Amino acid sequence: MIARPVPPTINALIGFFHAGVAAASAAAVLPGLLPTAPAAGRTLVLGCGKAAAAMAEVAAATLVGAVSGCVVTRHGHGARASTGAITVIEASHPVPDARALAAGQHIRALAQGARAGDRVIFLISGGGSALLCDPIAGVSLAEKAAITNHLVRSGAAITAINLVRRHLSRVKGGRLAAAARRGDLHSFLISDVVGDDPAAIASGPTIAAPHDPAMAIDVLVRSGWPVSTALAAAIHAQTAPDVPAHPVQIVATAATALDAITSSASAAGLRILRTGDDLTGEAREVGARHAATALGHAARSERVLLLSGGELTVTVRAPGDNANEGGGPNLEYLAGLMAALPENAPISALAADSDGIDGSKDNAGGWFDPALARAARAGVAAALAKNASHALFERHGGLLVTGPTRTNVNDIRIIAVEPRL
Repeated sequence: MIARPVPPTINALIGFFHAGVAAASAAAVLPGLLPTAPAAGRTLVLGCGKAAAAMAEVAAATLVGAVSGCVVTRHGHGARASTGAITVIEASHPVPDARALAAGQHIRALAQGARAGDRVIFLISGGGSALLCDPIAGVSLAEKAAITNHLVRSGAAITAINLVRRHLSRVKGGRLAAAARRGDLHSFLISDVVGDDPAAIASGPTIAAPHDPAMAIDVLVRSGWPVSTALAAAIHAQTAPDVPAHPVQIVATAATALDAITSSASAAGLRILRTGDDLTGEAREVGARHAATALGHAARSERVLLLSGGELTVTVRAPGDNANEGGGPNLEYLAGLMAALPENAPISALAADSDGIDGSKDNAGGWFDPALARAARAGVAAALAKNASHALFERHGGLLVTGPTRTNVNDIRIIAVEPRL
């Protein structure tokens, strides 16, 4: 691995990334929204997701009266300050483990214990689909974990993956809210989904969603999963939950982060062009399209930052061959971008996940400038062929490691076009 100095342009992009993440943090968006009057009975805090512990910290510092509960978050994304009597469980993501199962069952039991007069505060953020695990009858944790792992690697859209997750769960698709229906319910959500549909965030534990077992089975079949007769019967055995209507607030979205970056960069005198807050698609292909856009601005000698968000996907083309090389959507996007640029293009870029984790490694994403692009040029095609973008960027010193940010509003991508380089 090369210990490459971080150039000034990339330092600036990293600063903009952190500004966006800070703007979408629980500490920035949740205070002032939680109820401040005491409940008639208890206040029960239940939650899941990569921001859940940070949200629980705010809840513990804000809510009054008898406050207790439980939230589940990803390993390493736990509490940094007191959560009072709100228990924080850390579990595996994106494939659920035994701790995720224990958390899902415990949180469902707490919800079922809500009584009239109790206030139930749901704190939901991205990542909760895997972290809040409570499979339906007839589906084991091992089977659900295997299905999740298969879907994540298949290149299926996250909306399709979450459709399946809802139909395999006792707590998703509004079922957690249905379990707590005797209480006074309030949902607060940090969105990591394109379009910010509340029912899609963490597969909507508190939000009613379309119930379509046949469609869930069709997603599995089209993804290549062998749907057994027993699995199909278990999915069809579920009925749609009766989800109580209650106040639902989305407190942070991708736009929250991108607006903060736009403001910060504009204050620095830079011209910002938003190329899409809610992009989806194959990461390498979007990278190639963005290369064409950036080159168009460079040809006109325009100095500009191209800013985008959303959630891209990676189809694993060499399963089993890249266990030690890896890479997530942001690095694959950057590799696709580099592959489409001519040598010495005056273009730098950063792409990173706002939660601090891109794929299965410990980096948030990565970056390149013209010098790194020149050094990595010979290896880009092979890295894309093997989905080995992590090894490529690690080798050339372009990884961005932030640690867990404890929020999650999807990917942040910034391209700097500097034709004067």
